[in-house]
Amino acid sequence: MNIFWFLPTHGDSHYLATSKGARAVNHAYLKQIAQAADELGYGGVLVPTGRSCEDGWTVAATLAPLTRNLKFLIALRPGIISPTAAARMAATFDRLSDGRLLINVVTGGDPSELAADGIFLDHDERYVAADEFLTVWRDLLAGKTVDFDGKHIKVKGARQVFPTIQQPHPPLYFGGSSNAAHDLVAKQIEHYLSWGEPVAAVKEKIDDVKQRAAAQGRTVKFGLRIHVIVRETAEEAWSAANDLIRYVDDASITAANQSFAHFDSVGQARMSRLHNGKRENLEIAPNLWAGVGLVRGGAGTALVGSPQEVADRLLEYRDIGIETFVLSGYPHLEEAYRVAELLFPLLPVTQHKPVGAAYVSPFGELVANEHRPDDLPKVSQS
Repeated sequence: MNIFWFLPTHGDSHYLATSKGARAVNHAYLKQIAQAADELGYGGVLVPTGRSCEDGWTVAATLAPLTRNLKFLIALRPGIISPTAAARMAATFDRLSDGRLLINVVTGGDPSELAADGIFLDHDERYVAADEFLTVWRDLLAGKTVDFDGKHIKVKGARQVFPTIQQPHPPLYFGGSSNAAHDLVAKQIEHYLSWGEPVAAVKEKIDDVKQRAAAQGRTVKFGLRIHVIVRETAEEAWSAANDLIRYVDDASITAANQSFAHFDSVGQARMSRLHNGKRENLEIAPNLWAGVGLVRGGAGTALVGSPQEVADRLLEYRDIGIETFVLSGYPHLEEAYRVAELLFPLLPVTQHKPVGAAYVSPFGELVANEHRPDDLPKVSQS
């Protein structure tokens, strides 16, 4: 299991739908989260995109030199940038980060946000444009000279001078629930990401993508994007979940769902149907809670419970073919530690551990004052 964390480039908080307990976005805080994820052994961090977020490429470029093993899953949005410029960006980042770039292809689902960026294509046509974009992008990074005359993309004599470290290109990730999305994955993408729906629903999507990819002579790997609220006991976890939405009122739920109703994203519609804008019955499957989606777009579910309960649920997703888990929690700095400390020991996690050794001591200040008992256990982290 490959476990990723999340960089909250839109801000962070103890609570949803309020400024109480909120943390502003700044480099110092994002650096703390990235370095914690790197030190704790997460495989990478998802850097989100959207007009409410800081630019993901710039953020990741500032954090790559401050981390060692951490990979950066950065959004690439066809239509906002040309495939030739995107190929140069990808090659530069991959080379200068020693091969730590992952690409999250995002076609968008909010027509008003897309229009503000100059994109006026309907849902299915965006996937046609994305297919052309990725065809050019992939051919460039494969070392080809590209002439392409498509409906949306036209280039002549395009070349990429500098190769990427990861060959033939940094891996492509993508999430989408429509037929058009699954067709794009089958043809162009290496890793399909699903938001956290009940296991049976995720399996249906996995099976569909597998069939479409097989028809293209390809195979696809799978991942899950979901929040986690894990505590030492189930009671504490559910209390924390309820506390997260302490300030979520009916007005904020109504406003959020009116906004989501204008999206043309099939995935967002599926998220919204899990709670239907109501606080009742938010546990939609064992330990799967839809409370986040009451006011948050995108990934709207969380696994809630004791370490063993949450680990068991994650393993159920693993058993249907999920390999990569992109997790998050509020606030993201503290929860990065909590998830690593409580869940990693219960899961077959692929970890990059820091080099060196550390002492784990129940005596605290005694160690700092050089009064370490002779029988203090030494824990190797190499």
